[in-house]
Amino acid sequence: MCVSRIILVRAGKRLCLWIICLSLISCSGNKEEKTVNQSVKIAPSSVTFNEHIAPLIYQNCTPCHRKGQSGPFELLTYNDAKKRAKQIKFVTGTRYMPPWPADAEYTHFANERRLSEEQIEMIRNWVDNGCKQGTAGTEPPLPVFNDSSWFGKPDMVIRPIEPVKIKGNGTDAFIIVKFPYELKTDTLVDFIEFVPHQKKLVHHVNGHTLSYDENRETNYFTGKAWNDDTNGSYESVFKDMGLPYTDGAAPRLPTLTPNTIYYLPGYTPPVYPAEIGGYKLKRKGVFLLKSVHYGPSNNDVLDSSYINVFFRKQPIERPISETQLGTFGISPVEPELIIPANTVKTFHTKATIANPISILSVNPHMHLIGKSFWAFAIKPNGDTIPLIRLNKWDFRWQYYYTYKHPVKIEANTTIHVYGTFDNTAANPFNPFHPARTITYGNGIESMRTTEEMFQFIFSYLPYRQGDEQIDLERKLQPHQ
Repeated sequence: MCVSRIILVRAGKRLCLWIICLSLISCSGNKEEKTVNQSVKIAPSSVTFNEHIAPLIYQNCTPCHRKGQSGPFELLTYNDAKKRAKQIKFVTGTRYMPPWPADAEYTHFANERRLSEEQIEMIRNWVDNGCKQGTAGTEPPLPVFNDSSWFGKPDMVIRPIEPVKIKGNGTDAFIIVKFPYELKTDTLVDFIEFVPHQKKLVHHVNGHTLSYDENRETNYFTGKAWNDDTNGSYESVFKDMGLPYTDGAAPRLPTLTPNTIYYLPGYTPPVYPAEIGGYKLKRKGVFLLKSVHYGPSNNDVLDSSYINVFFRKQPIERPISETQLGTFGISPVEPELIIPANTVKTFHTKATIANPISILSVNPHMHLIGKSFWAFAIKPNGDTIPLIRLNKWDFRWQYYYTYKHPVKIEANTTIHVYGTFDNTAANPFNPFHPARTITYGNGIESMRTTEEMFQFIFSYLPYRQGDEQIDLERKLQPHQ
């Protein structure tokens, strides 16, 4: 981890901020990145698909570019790659693909799907020198994917009550979907996995768990199975979906555990060491996908995505907690998140952490007119800790970034987050032409991409001595 000291001077807030920026930028290019770039030089004319290009494509491209997945074409064979060679050269050379928005010169994460400069040059040489296949019989084995689960056979599969109807109107759709369940007893859970059915349409999913008191009256299997009324209030939408208690007592809604389900195209669920994670799943409950974002479809289709649940075999030792700064979080956005038309505007939110924690993963979140995102922490002694920087925000690629090792945040450290929004005609993702004032909406309405959000979500543990050495970059293994 790269840490730099801030020089404190009494010259006003603006000058201090520039000192912070310069201090953090000076962290660029740590030893780990240099090690990656010091690869063995290969003569350009010697680059072949079998030996050099296939391993890059299988690791970084094929997870999405294969039959039934979100990629618009397949990248499995030599002929697949040769046919798209010039396109591959362009998108990798511009770093458009593979999509990895986080600035790797600022912070590194586990399982980065990112090519080094040498790897990009290797692809360029392969294309420029005729796309050589290599010696016959040296083809690498095709990667094996399990489309039904990352973790092997689940302990419980929850199917939708009814499929979600996606209209073929060529526009994005945002749907709230419930997956009710009932168990014999309260159960410990390791993973909850969303498995998309319409893989080319499901863009991202954020889901929660609702836990019901079995001594109270409920009827959560009734009501709408899904709801597209993102303009409605929580109260009306939840009532239509049969989610509140029916006995009239308070509280009317069950306990909500946020963000237990997450999905993006190409997303690999984090796998933590056995002592980390897990939580109790109440006997009666609902997996509530608060936001299932479907990309545009030109045809009416049905989506029957489902949920896999993997029970935990060992007691919970270190449960993971999650919180967020910014919109609907523990800290306000300053100034208020209102972006006037024809402006580029930066917002800030901060929170001081009272007790030492170990951050495992971070998730920056904005909508369509987001431009850049930057989060860092300032320790009580003035040192800075880089957390994440996205120089070019892209709504289409929103990851939960897991650190290679937990990041220690000591007591009384302040986390700062800056987000810049571009509400001008120059922003090709601006949903309004001409531009109009965009705000954060309210409640479910803020899920609309035409509204805005500014959030820094992170998962963490109470700090323990030695957390900094825990290896979070682990290969997925079948769930045992």
